[in-house]
Amino acid sequence: MKLTIVGPGKMALALAKGLEKEHELTIVGRDGEKLLHFTNQLSKHAKTALLEKYEIDAQTVILCVKPHALKETAAQLKGKAQTLYSVLAGTKIEALKKAIKAEHYVRAMPNLAAEFFASMTTLTGDGEKKEEAQKLFESIGQTLWVESEKELDIATAVAGSGPAYLALVAEALSDGAVREGLKRTDAMKLVEGLFAGFAPLLAHSHPALLKDTVMSPGGTTAAGYGALEEHGVRAAMMAAIARAYAQAKELGE
Repeated sequence: MKLTIVGPGKMALALAKGLEKEHELTIVGRDGEKLLHFTNQLSKHAKTALLEKYEIDAQTVILCVKPHALKETAAQLKGKAQTLYSVLAGTKIEALKKAIKAEHYVRAMPNLAAEFFASMTTLTGDGEKKEEAQKLFESIGQTLWVESEKELDIATAVAGSGPAYLALVAEALSDGAVREGLKRTDAMKLVEGLFAGFAPLLAHSHPALLKDTVMSPGGTTAAGYGALEEHGVRAAMMAAIARAYAQAKELGE
């Protein structure tokens, strides 16, 4: 499929690195030097084009600009896209329709793991494009189609923002090991292995069952888990989701 990615930022680069294997890409942005730097980080050649008066007629467009830049970006796009995929957090389809002309609209929330074909991407929008959208984003990982924009905004707080939360957990685990006397390189090796092995465990068992399997009476896990509960880790994670969802709603207002 021929894809046009508008906005050469970090999320766009992660998507491009994942999508370039199976699709022909055109990267659109304001700055020629930034576009060149962007494409130099890809393994395959990608076309580039300047945003000013760029024609999107009959194209499949992935919009990757910041939400606040929607109006300014839209003013420079000409024509009517076939499908507009938007990764703009909190930006409703109604706002997209007012800004950019397209036959179909789909909101997508991938994450940075797209670069490694491991994104968890949530999708919603025009039902006619459900199959195409899932096939497109399954080329960079897993997908979940939800039936409402509210659900997508909640999913944004989990899978879209989640890598930042897990990065904090990973760093804290490593810091804890270093504090107790482990070398930093060894601590990070352990954390990397832990995260790599956790995904298949989670795919085959409920988190509560995993916890109970690891935790033996009076053991080390029970002691550490007790410390986590004392310091409100569960409540903090739930609060993070609530705060991120509230921010997504605010962005859409």
